[in-house]
Amino acid sequence: MGKALGFIEISGVTAAIDALDIMCKTADVELVTWERKLGGRLVTLIVRGSVSAVTEAVEAAAAGAIKKPVAKAVIANPHSETERLVALSASRLAKRNGKEVPMEHDT
Repeated sequence: MGKALGFIEISGVTAAIDALDIMCKTADVELVTWERKLGGRLVTLIVRGSVSAVTEAVEAAAAGAIKKPVAKAVIANPHSETERLVALSASRLAKRNGKEVPMEHDT
């Protein structure tokens, strides 16, 4: 089974949570991290799973979320630098929540 990252950028926290719920209910994916920009008016969700699961999840969220995504992407077999950037985002989120998260290459 290959690994992939899926990205959905959508306007608003409520729409992002709706999109995440759709993705997780549609396919076997897990939330890696999320980024809120412009005071939460623009939210990027990043999920991980097999290429087919991530593709199915991203497409389902793009089609069924309460708002149309601003952007969406699926990256199959992401480069180590891409993984590093996503891990950095996840570690910042974990620090804000008071948790320690290992970097991807440490696991």
